[in-house]
Amino acid sequence: MHILIIFLVVIAAWRCGDWSRFYQFHATMLYITAMNLLYFFFTTDYPIWSFHSDFGVPEHVLDLLHAFIVLPLTVMIFLSKFPDGRIHKVLYIGKWVLLYIIFEWAGQHLGAIEYANGWSIGWSFLFVLVMFPILRLHYARPLAAYGLSIIIIAALLSLFDVPWIH
Repeated sequence: MHILIIFLVVIAAWRCGDWSRFYQFHATMLYITAMNLLYFFFTTDYPIWSFHSDFGVPEHVLDLLHAFIVLPLTVMIFLSKFPDGRIHKVLYIGKWVLLYIIFEWAGQHLGAIEYANGWSIGWSFLFVLVMFPILRLHYARPLAAYGLSIIIIAALLSLFDVPWIH
């Protein structure tokens, strides 16, 4: 499933991403990668979710493929088509949240992702419901997004009792 997702995201980015604006999106693409790597740092010994390998690809390689391909290209597609108008923005973000949750739900049922330590599909839904607006915020006001991210990270570490001091 992971290889299929990577393939689909690469094709979608090639077709739907506004590559002429790559440098405008680049900082937000790096931001999502950095936040994902920060998750791996804090949860190395206490994962709240993890990928399961398919086709013999080691799980840590899948993590890196998602961090360096799927997430940044998703950001490019997301920002490339971001609409004007409040209602259009809400509907657009809702579409992306739904898309992410559908793929995650399928991944969970196919055994490609597993939850642990209190995490669930419900928490993933809440997370992506916050993630997509923060990606847009980072694009427009990076410092505000970093400040909000620190608060959210601290809250999640506390809520899920992640032993973040190694």
